[in-house]
Amino acid sequence: MTRTLEFYYDYGSPYSYLADTQVETIAERAGATLARKPMLLGGVFKATGNASPMTVAQKSTWSAFDMPMWAKHYGVPFQRNPFFPVNTLALMRGAAAAQIDGLFERYHPAIYRAMWVDGRNLNDMAEVASVLTAAGLDAARFGSRLQDQDVKDRLKATTDEAVARGVFGAPTSFVGDMMFFGNDRLPFVEMALKGELK
Repeated sequence: MTRTLEFYYDYGSPYSYLADTQVETIAERAGATLARKPMLLGGVFKATGNASPMTVAQKSTWSAFDMPMWAKHYGVPFQRNPFFPVNTLALMRGAAAAQIDGLFERYHPAIYRAMWVDGRNLNDMAEVASVLTAAGLDAARFGSRLQDQDVKDRLKATTDEAVARGVFGAPTSFVGDMMFFGNDRLPFVEMALKGELK
């Protein structure tokens, strides 16, 4: 039976970006299916009483050292976004819309690159529109889709689903009922996909 790697993430999470650069390869090596699940991390924090580690001075200082180290380990580009924190509600609704409309493969890498490689101000919807246009997407259509009920419902359902499954932060991966929190747990995710964990 083919296993599935379910990957819950939010574009505002730098560790989600780092993990996202690896999950496709991990799934391929394990002969597994990858299911990316955009959720609203702010909603998860509210539901679970958690908070961004960036709000804790010591964690923020440590992460400034840790994140570039992971990027170097993975061989991927990374820079801290100078406009962080970013309200990601529109971005995550955009991901839900992109999945519904079959445009996710263009939307997803464009948003992650803009956020954690190019350091764009994604709090500014004009800047988001520029990113989408450069990716060959209809920015005006995306803008209107953000208010559509099917998009709102999908993002809320995925966020509620994540909380119900025990998610408290991002990124969080599932292999069946096994939950793995954090970018640094990806080796165990791969082991689970290969049936090496019970």
